[in-house]
Amino acid sequence: MKYRVRLDLSFDKEADAQALMDYAKQLSSIAVSINEGSDNEEISFCDIEICQHDEGLPCTKLDRVEVRKLEVKL
Repeated sequence: MKYRVRLDLSFDKEADAQALMDYAKQLSSIAVSINEGSDNEEISFCDIEICQHDEGLPCTKLDRVEVRKLEVKL
C-alpha cells in the first residue's frame, strides 16, 4: 500500500508556483514510483507549466521531475 497526494494548483504569481515546485523536488528524493520497470508502472512526477487557458492558449511545460530509482542498463 502507498499513500498518494495529487495536486493541481494554479497561482497568479510565478514565485508561488516555483516555491511549491522546489518543495516537491525536495520531497521527490523520498518518494517512490509504483511497479517501476513493469508494464503497469506508475511513475511519480511533478510538473510546472505556464497555463494560458484563460487566454484561449495551451499550456507550456517549464519543468518536470520524475521519480525513478531503477538504473538504466545499457
